[in-house]
Amino acid sequence: MYDKRRVRQLIDLWLDEDTAHYDLTAQIMVEPGSRGRFFFNAREPFVVCGVEVAEMVHRAVDPDCGFEIKVADGTRVEPGAVIAVVEGDAQGILTAERVALNLMQRLSGIATLTARYVEEIAGTGAELVDTRKTTPGLRMLEKHAVMCGGGRNHRLALDNGIMLKDNHIAVCGSITAAVGRARAKAPLLTKIEVECDRLEQVEEALAAGADVIMLDNMTNDDMRKAVAMAGGRVPLECSGGVRLETIRAKAETGVDVVSVGRITQSAACVDIGLDEAV
Repeated sequence: MYDKRRVRQLIDLWLDEDTAHYDLTAQIMVEPGSRGRFFFNAREPFVVCGVEVAEMVHRAVDPDCGFEIKVADGTRVEPGAVIAVVEGDAQGILTAERVALNLMQRLSGIATLTARYVEEIAGTGAELVDTRKTTPGLRMLEKHAVMCGGGRNHRLALDNGIMLKDNHIAVCGSITAAVGRARAKAPLLTKIEVECDRLEQVEEALAAGADVIMLDNMTNDDMRKAVAMAGGRVPLECSGGVRLETIRAKAETGVDVVSVGRITQSAACVDIGLDEAV
């Protein structure tokens, strides 16, 4: 999910960055009025994301271009799959090409890595959630990519919920004081999450009335103890140092969600080509 109005505003910035004054190569090499038809082709297996954004990029350059989406966001494809077809003014297509590909390759990479993490914890009962470790300016789209890969979104921004971390707690003096202050001043429907790295903090957060508790960099044994302490009263989030090779064991401790910064922070772009139809 994303706001198309805001994406259109960003697209103007991205195109300005890439073209500066104009596309020198396209204007020299392509005769004005020339028409072209090109395929977006998958060159490796991945989960598609960003195809509608690619269409918006092309239409920003050439509103009259034809753009046919063959594969929807969230779909797994194999090498050789045609994701979309764009046709119209050849200069415009080549000018929009790199921005459209950069976005689709980046977002599909996040969706694909997310899907791998989701597969790792299948059957555990835990859900995968993202973090705010996103590329500046791309958070809305990168979080959409997480959803396309089967994950869930955590906070979209700082105003989406209260997360009391160690420094917030230190300023207030204790978890109890911090939760009390947050509860008194927060909007009515806002949830309060408390970060805990020790079991005694979990006990205090439960007593203070936290809505969610984050178990930060705890051992699996301690997380199992925290799950027993909570007894299902509040959701528990596992966070910190989660990798593909460790996530299943963490999910099997009984936590409700596992947050992973790597799915947005460290995802590699997938290989997508724009090839002229012959």
